[in-house]
Amino acid sequence: MTIENAIKNELPDNIGARVQSVRLNDGIATLVVDASGLARSDAAALEERIRQTLTTIEGVRDVRVAMMADKVKRRLVAVGSGKGGVGKSTLTANLAVALARAGHKVGVVDADIYGPSQPTLLDPANQKPQARDKQLIPVESEFGVKLLSTGQLIEPGKAIAWRGPMTGGALTQMMEADWGDTEIILIDLPPGTGDIQLTMIQKFKPDGAMVVSTPQDLSLIDAARALDLFRQAHVPVIGIVENMAGYMCPHCGEISDPFGSGGAEAAALQLGENFLGRIPLAMEIRVASDTGQPPAANNTPQGQAFAGIAHKLSDWLTSKGQPG
Repeated sequence: MTIENAIKNELPDNIGARVQSVRLNDGIATLVVDASGLARSDAAALEERIRQTLTTIEGVRDVRVAMMADKVKRRLVAVGSGKGGVGKSTLTANLAVALARAGHKVGVVDADIYGPSQPTLLDPANQKPQARDKQLIPVESEFGVKLLSTGQLIEPGKAIAWRGPMTGGALTQMMEADWGDTEIILIDLPPGTGDIQLTMIQKFKPDGAMVVSTPQDLSLIDAARALDLFRQAHVPVIGIVENMAGYMCPHCGEISDPFGSGGAEAAALQLGENFLGRIPLAMEIRVASDTGQPPAANNTPQGQAFAGIAHKLSDWLTSKGQPG
């Protein structure tokens, strides 16, 4: 047995299986280790374990470890709207939960710096993210979705009075956090077409964007502006979602349309974009959202509506960003 194999055999089986090569030269052991699938913190712990084990071997005076990993093919999806109050954050949270239920490793960045709502929607316990080497570590909700939001970092009810550069810095910290093996990050953008949107597009260039609108004409006018921003920045538009589409009376079962009907689908056709589906105006969605229990976590009619849109998003990403 060579000294190199002897060194490898000193490691536990679960670690030794990751060692791709070992070389000993002048008392220096150099190892190449496969760190695929490991979060940064786990890879660092693995490296330290190897060092501690091998420095006890006679003839080894130093240990050098090269951690190699396949880069995670992470996709960024921006969820935007031309105006506030159309349910963009609720859609983002529920799409994330639906994608996680379908087997994807999902994260959410709450880029609505001044009005963060994702902690309420996904993490009612309001866990505080930790940091390692000045890098944030996202918290994981009970629904299997990782999350970062300024709402986790400030006291409840406290205003965030930051100028543009500070909001851009906060966004960058969240985007460049230790997302580990997360495959899809949904970015809950603030309404409009301001600084945060421009920073996101210019610095991180999402793979695609979804636009949310209610059926009413005023929302559709603003949604068209959001679409135009993504088009100008050459961010592929995945499609349009119509939210608050139809209300069923819990007493008589009659369907009414307080915000109109079919407006977003008609706009998508007129603008040449995909129509991804409708989310109903339902009391169940409002109550569940307020209590941090996204409807997409269950197989209710409301949950299935979100799951259908999540499926279309997954198909779009699988096709490498080319609309079907």
